[in-house]
Order: sequence, then C-alpha cells, then structure tokens
Amino acid sequence: MRILETKNYQEMSQLAAEYIIEKIRHSAQINLGLATGSTPLGTYSEMIKDFEKDETSYQHVRTFNLDEYVGLDNKHPNSYNYFMRENLFNHINITEEQTHIPNGMAANIEKVCQGYEELLEKQGGIDLQLLGIGKNGHIGFNEPGTSFESITHKVKLAQSTRLANARFFTSMDKVPTHAITMGISTILRSKEILLLVSGEEKSEAVKQLFYGPINENFPASVLNTHQNVTIIGDKKAFAGII
Repeated sequence: MRILETKNYQEMSQLAAEYIIEKIRHSAQINLGLATGSTPLGTYSEMIKDFEKDETSYQHVRTFNLDEYVGLDNKHPNSYNYFMRENLFNHINITEEQTHIPNGMAANIEKVCQGYEELLEKQGGIDLQLLGIGKNGHIGFNEPGTSFESITHKVKLAQSTRLANARFFTSMDKVPTHAITMGISTILRSKEILLLVSGEEKSEAVKQLFYGPINENFPASVLNTHQNVTIIGDKKAFAGII
C-alpha cells in the first residue's frame, strides 16, 4: 500500500487527476472504475481542465461505475448516471457506449447485477479503480457486514449512509433505501486501486483502515489484502495517523 499525503483537498484532486491521466496517456486501452460523491469531484474537474487544455483523449477509455441508486432514473439529478454526465462525461471525448453504470430502474435488479459482472469479465476487468471511503468503512455501497466474497448486488443502505447523502435531497424520505453496487470481490479483482481520502471527518476511518483488523465489519479493511493500492489524502484525513 502506497500513501501520498497532500496539503489540502485541491492538491489531492490535482495529484489524483495526474495519476489517472498518466495511466490513460500510456495505455492503448484502459478500463476505469469510477466513483461518485463529493470526494472525486475535484479530481473530475481537474481531468476536464486537462482535456480542455492538453486534449488528453478518452476514445480508448471504457468506464464502469461502482454503483447506482435503485429507483432513480438516469435523468434524476441525484442519480449517479446524471452525476457522471454532469461532472465528467459531457466534458470529455467519451461516447455513451464507452460508459457503463448499473440500471437502477430495471424491473429485474438481480439480472442487472449478473449482467454487470458478465460485462466486466467480457471487457477484461478494471485496470484502475477509483474509490472513496465512508465513515463506517463502506467502499462502493458495501456496508459493514458485507461478505468479502460478494459480487455486484443489490444492497440495503445503512441509515448512516442515507444520512450522509441526505444533503443532496430535499428531504430524508427522498433518499433511496437501496442501491446496486459492485461487490467487494469485484472491486478486489481490479488490477490497481486508487483510494482518495479528504477531511478530518474521514480520519477515524483512515486510522481503522491502517491499524484495525481486517474483517467484514469494516469493508475497506480488505484493501490491505490487495497487492496494488495507492492512497492519496490530505493532511486533515491523515492527522495524527502518519
């Protein structure tokens, strides 16, 4: 596990974007696993700036998002499909056919999950997976107690996760109760993982990741078993830890 500390969120975002862009520029074909939420927003913004200035091409890039809410269509402003289009895809030269996000509106969610796993396998798996970490240690929407053997599945969101995401909705009862997420086993099959952490509110989670036991009560702990993980975080997230 490689750890890179930055001064602040902006520097973390710049370094993460440079890391991803370097991989894109030196690959004939690359599959990126992408995350949503507030943490990667700065990274996506820096990737857009680079595209506008240096014209890094995404024509050879395929993307696979970690998760999507169940019950929100792709035009809903709080769907992750909408999030990705607004914050990255609409601003770079990537076609819709190259981007993949689970369909949370499908009648048969189980079939969607199975199909997503099959698609990942058919396309050769994830080369570089971008992750954030929840305060309770969730990665993707894999909540505490999720099996390390899990593959893409439907999950009931923990109340703490719903509360954390409530700021994006008009009221708590509008926050979805379920989501589709890549499983922990799916994430671990990625050839490389890039974890971003920012802010003092994540410092306890980072401390547990570094020094706590590896078990399913803290899903992110499984990253300690992966052979190629880089963590980029700011001083506040690493405060008193490293």
